[in-house]
Parts: sequence; structure tokens; C-alpha cells
Amino acid sequence: MVMAQSLFITLKNVQPGCQIDVLAPAWSFSLLERMPEVSKAITMPLSHGQFGLVDRIRLGRQLRAEGYNQAIVLPNSWKSALTPFFANIPVRTGYIGECRWGLLNDARELDKNLLTMTVQRFVALGLPKDCPFQPDCPEPVIVIEKNKQQAVIDKFKLTPSVTAPAPGSLAAYTPSMAIKILALCPGAEYGQAKRWPAKYYAEIARHKIDQGWQVWLFGSDKDKEVAEQINRATSGFCTDFTGKTSLAEAIDLMSLANTVVSNDSGLMHVAAALDKKLIAIYGSSDPGFTPPLNDKAHVISLNLDCAPCFKRDCPLGHTKCLTGIMPDQVLEFITVTQSGRK
Repeated sequence: MVMAQSLFITLKNVQPGCQIDVLAPAWSFSLLERMPEVSKAITMPLSHGQFGLVDRIRLGRQLRAEGYNQAIVLPNSWKSALTPFFANIPVRTGYIGECRWGLLNDARELDKNLLTMTVQRFVALGLPKDCPFQPDCPEPVIVIEKNKQQAVIDKFKLTPSVTAPAPGSLAAYTPSMAIKILALCPGAEYGQAKRWPAKYYAEIARHKIDQGWQVWLFGSDKDKEVAEQINRATSGFCTDFTGKTSLAEAIDLMSLANTVVSNDSGLMHVAAALDKKLIAIYGSSDPGFTPPLNDKAHVISLNLDCAPCFKRDCPLGHTKCLTGIMPDQVLEFITVTQSGRK
């Protein structure tokens, strides 16, 4: 969804007066409402992988009254093209995908050699057919409202910006003392082969806490265990938000951070769209395919012969693409981002 914003921005650049409504799962609405290009979010009532033919037809018929003149279908599945077809939208654009001739009447063949990145493939759908060059992809920009930011500060009783103490030991430290905030995102929904080791995250956390930083841990319920491991290793000095926030609250909290260290995950893309100083760690996935879309981001990938394998778990059993990335490397990049050097 973050990468889709590059398409929304492109559409507005090409057709400034266009209205963009987005059909999407309800969980993504907190992202969409922070994208000024989007006029309205429409709930997709079906979960990922659910066919629901009758529901898709019914939704399409309901949308006829909106009078849309074009639908751009980002997923490549056959079922995702059903609703625009039954909505009688005159121009239905998307990649051929699962043999969607007929359902799409602006069906395009995907040239993977030309469009090497996911975001390029999205943006190209907003441009004339058979464009012979790689499109420019605007950086996503999530807009934060001060009142919502203050609401999460109040809810979690935070003090994100006060006078920093002199560097010292953890024994003399309390989280409310720090002026700088490091956000750590140690989870990755896809699998273990995208997760940098918890003990490495803990080493980063200990080092920055000892320098007087706050360290905040982000993630879903599934990331609680790894967050607890990190917090135990730092004597509980991290602020653990895993499983305790909505996506909207996580976005507004992350907007307060100075630097973010993340695996290749949805939160990594959120951090990039928030214009954060970001260190993105890649293991089994390809930083050339789905990179953070922000020139402030530092990508760390060892580019091993066996990577990217795109597997959930390392097929060789060693996950060296991640364990070979040392905490010192990440700490160096944090120093670089804070000094303003590239």
C-alpha cells in the first residue's frame, strides 16, 4: 500500500483534477487517510485469498452508481479483476496476470526486464500503454497530523523530546531522560529468513541506550516474543509497543523517531514514507525489487551467491545472509545518518 502511493501521486501529476478512491482491506485505511491524494477508501469485505464470487459481483454492482471512468487493478489475480468488471467501469487497467483478457480491457503485458521494481510496475499502470522507458517513481509521503501525534504521546505517557543526559551507564538511565529515539522493527511477516537476529538488535539497543537514547520496539502480536528477547537483554530499558498499538498509532509513534532500523517489512516502508533516517536490513529478499523508497535510507545486504532466495526459511539452514551482518555495521550507519553524511 505504501508503494501504491507512488501511483496515486503520479495520477495526480498527470491529471490534477482526478478523484482517486481506493478499494482496500480495512486494516490499510490508517495509511490511506494519511495520503492526501486519496479521496475515499472503500472496504474490500473479503480477506486475502478468499474467492467470494458473489460478494465481488455484489460489490461491483454497488459501485456502478459512483460513475468511475477507470479502474487500475494492482493485484495480478483473476478474482481481483471481477469487481471492476461488474461495476461496468469503462477502462479497466492491469497486467494480464492470471489470463484476465475480457475482465480487463486495458490489459498490459509485464516486461520484467524493463520494470524491475514493484513500484515501477504500479506507476506504469498510471501512464500510457507500452511506455518504452522506466517511469519516474515519486517517493511516498505519509502525512502526520500534530493532533494525532499528540494523542499517542498522551495515551502512552511519553516524553519524546527533552534534554538528553550525559552519556553513561544503563544504571543511571531512565527512558524519560533521552532526547533521541531509535525505533527498532525486528519482525517480518514473511518468515525467519527476513529477520535479523534478536541478539543483534539487542546489541544495537544497549549501545544507543548507553548513549542516552530512547529505544522503541515496533511490531504486531506475532513480534512480541522477539521484542521481549530484546528487552530482557537491555534490562527492560526499551519501550515495547509490539501488539499494543493499532497501525495508525504505530505510524504516529514512528513519526517521532530520529532513526529506524528495520527488517524488510511493511514498517520499513512506512518509515521510508515518513522520511525517517532508515537502516534497512535485507536477507532472503531483494533490495532491488522492493527497496525503501527514500534516498535517506541505507540498505544493508551481503549479496551472497545464495541470495535472494525469497524463502521463508533458509533452505541451506544457516541464514548467513542475515547473521553475517554485524551490529557494528548498523551502528556505523546510525552514526552516518545522524551526522548527515551519506
